[in-house]
Amino acid sequence: QVQLVESGGGLVQPGGSLRLSCAASESIFSIYAMGWFRQAPGKEREFVAAISWSGDSTNYADSVKGRFTISRDNAKDTVYLQMNSLKAEDTAVYYCNAGTNGLGYGNLALGEHWGQGTQVIVSS
Repeated sequence: QVQLVESGGGLVQPGGSLRLSCAASESIFSIYAMGWFRQAPGKEREFVAAISWSGDSTNYADSVKGRFTISRDNAKDTVYLQMNSLKAEDTAVYYCNAGTNGLGYGNLALGEHWGQGTQVIVSS
């Protein structure tokens, strides 16, 4: 069973930055696309960003384009989400997702593998 473990969440002021990490329990990176979704209180889960297995293709939600950057290090089986210029509306639990079902278009999950989530709070 593949396990995904997120880290890097926390409390940050508006305009600040955070970097989330997601480490896999085994070497799935060579075949899986990786992505991030988030869920705010009272709202449905929404797609944030995804990256192909090779790292050559990425996809971002319109709400984070130009502020967030997804990257991966296949040697470390880790995917990152660099979040800059954070806003209060970015507050949510962020989940790592892995699979072969595309790059999150249509808010569809990449696959069945999910992390436990990491909380991001943007507040002054």
